Amino acid sequence: MMDTEALVCVVEDDAPLRESLINLLRSVGLQVAAFASAQEFLRRPHPEVPSCLVLDVRLPGLSGLELQQRLAEADLAMPIIFITGYGDIPMSVQAMKAGAVEFLTKPFRDQALLDAIHQALAHDRTAREQRAQREDLRRRYRALTPRERDVMARVVTGRLNKQVAGELGTSEAAVKVHRQHVMAKMGARSLAELVRMADRLGIPTPQV
Repeated sequence: MMDTEALVCVVEDDAPLRESLINLLRSVGLQVAAFASAQEFLRRPHPEVPSCLVLDVRLPGLSGLELQQRLAEADLAMPIIFITGYGDIPMSVQAMKAGAVEFLTKPFRDQALLDAIHQALAHDRTAREQRAQREDLRRRYRALTPRERDVMARVVTGRLNKQVAGELGTSEAAVKVHRQHVMAKMGARSLAELVRMADRLGIPTPQV
């Protein structure tokens, strides 16, 4: 089953093939945005929905591999399916090492392309959900006061409230209150969950 809320971007300079790809993808209910060059694609805003890129390797001006590099440098993650009539093994290896989902040599079966697109869209949906979760976690952490962050950094190492109080020069009762605030603001239901959050945030462990 294809994702009708997703977008497939096609970059192909061969007009008949481009139209053929558009018709194929629309026939299975996919939204398509097609471009004749990499430069034309780069002028479009990055999609806000799960998406993937069907990209010809050999294009006028900026090549498909160069576009892949540009997107990586700009941190614009988008799963890429390369298509080419001139594929060779080194080119395929280069594309796959740089993160391409698939590398299809023309002529390819329609189903092979659709399967690759399905895989790419599923990958992008998962990646977007993970990015949204990380950003939500960072947003919650930013809501902590400096003292609450100090307490969090210590309690996730297994320190007792008494030890944290000694290190921060405050009372055990104050640490307990800060700890409760940290748990509430971070949405952590247990110390173990808070530890996992700290690990995902990359919070450095204070030295004794």
